[in-house]
Amino acid sequence: MNKVIYTKNAPDAIGPYSQAYLCANTLFTSGQIAINPKNNEFIGGDIKEQTKRVIENLAAVLKEAGFGFEDVVKTTCFLKNMEDFGAFNEIYGEYFTSKPARSCVAAKELPKGALVEIELIAIRS
Repeated sequence: MNKVIYTKNAPDAIGPYSQAYLCANTLFTSGQIAINPKNNEFIGGDIKEQTKRVIENLAAVLKEAGFGFEDVVKTTCFLKNMEDFGAFNEIYGEYFTSKPARSCVAAKELPKGALVEIELIAIRS
């Protein structure tokens, strides 16, 4: 069964896409940036603040689909500045304790001037 996933506890899509898509037992999320889901405003702040907001947004999408961080098998992370890698990892490691596979690349520009964007794939056993 394929299903679009939506929760009001994560930011609304800012384009023609969904927050996530569930295909059988696999969840594919769209990239999340540091947008507050209560008012859909970009929060700004430093890399740690933005990373925490991004991951909390992803947590809400995971929960809506019946998944948790332990189900995440792959993340793709985009950083505006690789100089932020250490601070990003500090926050990232607090949530992704199961250490899923990961790609982390520098992106010249992210939506709304974000410093970080993360998307993930989760599989329900």
